[in-house]
Amino acid sequence: MDLHTAGHRRGVVAAPHEAAVEAGRAVLAEDGNALEAMVAMAAIVAAVYPHMAHLGGDGVWLVRDPSGRLRALMAVGRAGVNARRELYRDHETIPARGPLAALTVPGAVAGWMLALEAASVYGGRMQLSDLLAPAIAQAKEGAIVTRSQAHVTSEKLAELERAPGFADVFLIEGKPPAVGARVRQTALAATLDHLAHAGLGDFYHGDVGREIAADLERIGSPLTRADLEGCRATLAEPLSVALDAGRLFNTPPPTQGLASLIVLALFERLRVAQGEGFDHIHGLVEATKRAFAVRERVITDPDRLPDRVERYLAAKFLDAQALAIDRHKAAAWPASAGAGGTVWMGAADASGLVVSYNQSLYWEFGSGVVLPRTGVLMQNRGSSFLLDDVALNALQPGRLPPHTLNPALAVLADGRVMAYGTMGGDGQPQTQAALLTRHVRYRIPLARAIDAPRWLLGRTWGATHANLRMESRFDGALIDRLLSAGHDVEVLPQPYSELMGHAGAVVLHPDATFEAGHDPRADGGAAGA
Repeated sequence: MDLHTAGHRRGVVAAPHEAAVEAGRAVLAEDGNALEAMVAMAAIVAAVYPHMAHLGGDGVWLVRDPSGRLRALMAVGRAGVNARRELYRDHETIPARGPLAALTVPGAVAGWMLALEAASVYGGRMQLSDLLAPAIAQAKEGAIVTRSQAHVTSEKLAELERAPGFADVFLIEGKPPAVGARVRQTALAATLDHLAHAGLGDFYHGDVGREIAADLERIGSPLTRADLEGCRATLAEPLSVALDAGRLFNTPPPTQGLASLIVLALFERLRVAQGEGFDHIHGLVEATKRAFAVRERVITDPDRLPDRVERYLAAKFLDAQALAIDRHKAAAWPASAGAGGTVWMGAADASGLVVSYNQSLYWEFGSGVVLPRTGVLMQNRGSSFLLDDVALNALQPGRLPPHTLNPALAVLADGRVMAYGTMGGDGQPQTQAALLTRHVRYRIPLARAIDAPRWLLGRTWGATHANLRMESRFDGALIDRLLSAGHDVEVLPQPYSELMGHAGAVVLHPDATFEAGHDPRADGGAAGA
């Protein structure tokens, strides 16, 4: 769905579910700002899109303020104090589902707190109870199950149905809900209502935090109340790289924002004149391979980085990497693992605030664990740690796990400010690159750039084949040429596949008008006030 600029002077929002779009639009219509709109949207997705985001996940923000300054807001949780290798001695890898997967503190709510502190600096005056009211209503009355939720619940049922609390909330009479069924999260509604009056800090320090900790202890999670009480969202300087079209920004470690910037910086150096052909797709795929190689050896807890990440955005490094790309032949591809239970959402307002936001459970439905007293669905981000003491991302108490989340923002030379992003794990850098090159470099209108067929290099969790998957709308001659160049191409049967993520963008134009769009592969859209 594309939203054109005419008539929308207060701001715009984009989100993967129509209820989140409406919640954000309503905040802007009441003279709330983009940060307040995003908190309302972040809360309601837990009720209406729980397979993708929930209070038990993490959040990462990029915020451009009215003065033009950009900051990254990092709301990511650390491994619990009891998350030690001995706890996993009966496992070769950290379980992806269940209590032992719920090993990192949920950081998202801490991010909402910090975002609302910033919102007040920029004139925000809305009450927390008003921002959370739509989410409370949806959780209490029951949200209509989308095709995305119905599909994921059915596809992953065998992995999830034994996770504590999952069946009680997300199954109906023991079976996955059908599209159009209504799923109520009454405990979540009560938790949100309590937070609306007690304050978001209660999630970590008050009654809600106590109940979360008690439920986690009961099921055998390594998280403790002290872990919750120690959670803080922080501000950080974003990473950036200059291109011909403007300067691109993304989030620092432990996120993969570095990889997303490298892909686009390498592709620009290839000087591909025309979009949508072999040179465009092949160039981005080959740039992705090199960016992911850097990511795998560099990205970790920022307190333990093996090297300064800025060196990988320096011209000397990027020039050498670009020269190493074969313009005609596919490089060998080592398997990379990454999937996503994530949402990207964007908001911009008339003051010049522009927000790019990812909120995630990591895999769809995260650990699958639903805490009965609070209704919080816990993430499984900690399953990305390794049970190997010498590994870059070895499991250690108090450590930040590597993150696929990386909301993006571009300040373009023509005066536009564009927040953009997607869900999709390993697909996030690739979809960001597809969207930005199509819309900015090749001047494809925003709606068409989001709609256009996409690809995904690499394997998603549960899959063993690390190939190049492409939607069926790609031209057959292009696919044949990619095959001839050595790419291991799999053409998906779907013209629009959810494997390709849910992309979106909001654009603030220099004349103070707005534009926004969101993915037809999702269940949302864009709206303005």
